[in-house]
Amino acid sequence: MVMPTITDTFDLNNGLRMPKVGFGTWQTRPGQETYDAISKALKAGYRFIDTAAAYGNEASVGEAIADSDVAREDIFVQTKLPGETKDYEGTLADFDRSLAELKLDYVDSYIIHAPWPWNQMGANYDTENRDVWRAMQAIYHGGRAKAVGLSNFNSHDIENLLSWDGLTVKPTVDQIQYYVGHTQASIVETAKANQILVQAYSPLATGGLVDSPELERVASNYGVSIPQLALRFIVQNDIAPLPKARSMAHVEANTQLDFAINAKDMAFLSRLNDANGWHPVGD
Repeated sequence: MVMPTITDTFDLNNGLRMPKVGFGTWQTRPGQETYDAISKALKAGYRFIDTAAAYGNEASVGEAIADSDVAREDIFVQTKLPGETKDYEGTLADFDRSLAELKLDYVDSYIIHAPWPWNQMGANYDTENRDVWRAMQAIYHGGRAKAVGLSNFNSHDIENLLSWDGLTVKPTVDQIQYYVGHTQASIVETAKANQILVQAYSPLATGGLVDSPELERVASNYGVSIPQLALRFIVQNDIAPLPKARSMAHVEANTQLDFAINAKDMAFLSRLNDANGWHPVGD
């Protein structure tokens, strides 16, 4: 049985509805591995699939969607513009390439993977990002992406777009690394103040949370696993987690989030701090 949380939706700032829990495909190899993962996710009830040109698996995602029993209009598909692309024409060309790989007429959400090329992490691309956003707006107005947004943008990067006089379409989302112990408060605050919904990638810290004694203790209060607790924590903060899993047991377990963490435990989880891990975006 599909649990209610993953079929619930958040309302984006343009009126589009996005499922509260997505299925991530980062580090999922193209071909059979991605095809099987997406097929299992759709079978388990996921209706939000996240991919990216940089993952190299868009074609396999598209194939699994085409072969599934779920109608296209019932699946929220999101992909990403490579961080290296920082000009108007390049953005349009990369979007066309992603649609062709996915074999779709449109995507539900198209987002900029990073505010800088990955080999220049932290560099200032304010002017170029506005040029890219001009193209994102053209894609949105053309109807081939129902929403456009951001990934790995910090508060400065978000405000650079919002303060631009060429802005006609507000970013709908900002996808950042977010998990118990690493909640990037100032970015979340900036996003929420501007009605930009935060999506959480690596919501289980790429597996780093599963051995936590603190989380084990809290999870036992609810009779759930650490991953279930960690995902529910994110949803209760009005943020959309994007877990990934390969085995059907894990895919299904991650959908079972129909419990509520009490205020005391939420406060405890919010106080945890992970000083380690890979954090490409700073507060």
